[in-house]
Amino acid sequence: MINDPIGNLLGNWALDTNLYSILFRLVISIIFSAIVGWERSSKRHAAGIRTFMIVTLSSTLAMLLDIKLMREQEGGLWLISTASIIAIAIISTNTILYSSKNQIKGLTTSVSLWASGIIGLLIGAGNYTVVLIVGTVFVMLLSLVPPLEIYLKNRSNHFEFQLELIDAIYLKDFSTIIRELGLRIDGLESNPAYINSGLSVYSVSVSIVKEELKKFKTHVEIIEALRSLDYVHYIEEMK
Repeated sequence: MINDPIGNLLGNWALDTNLYSILFRLVISIIFSAIVGWERSSKRHAAGIRTFMIVTLSSTLAMLLDIKLMREQEGGLWLISTASIIAIAIISTNTILYSSKNQIKGLTTSVSLWASGIIGLLIGAGNYTVVLIVGTVFVMLLSLVPPLEIYLKNRSNHFEFQLELIDAIYLKDFSTIIRELGLRIDGLESNPAYINSGLSVYSVSVSIVKEELKKFKTHVEIIEALRSLDYVHYIEEMK
């Protein structure tokens, strides 16, 4: 029987592995995964409520099965739990996509699926206190950190954007304007997804070198200024 503050508060039934404690852990698993899944689906990510529920619930069941087998055999290895985490890691990698803008999408969702699987193991083991602390921090990281991340990124001296010109002949003029604004081009490459499309599309990474620009301009304002150029058909910062 494990020693857990919340489990001790609930009683011995919650610490032992019986019908009621198993059902209780499964309910916790469903509630936790529903919260995380809702947060991901509300932001239109690949994995939603059902996916997170299945992943977390399966890892919880894997831990419960391992506990049962180890008690019956009086020892052994956590084979099912280990296999479930490996399987979740493999499945979660399929949520990572590379967009036509050379951007990696779905990385946070992929890691969240894997982390939810580990938390599911903790739920199955009856570590209620750890689950409450880690689960709360986990949800806060997903919901509260992104606005701060966006703010800090928008104030960074380095950023990337996708650029589509009316014609490739304007690339030299665009480079001149970039330098006049107080920016330095760190990297510029033709986007391979558009090579045979007839479009002049580039992935551009720049650094802000002009002190005045560092103090008073954000990435959004710089992008808006560049968008006003007649030969710029489309421009968007890469997130």
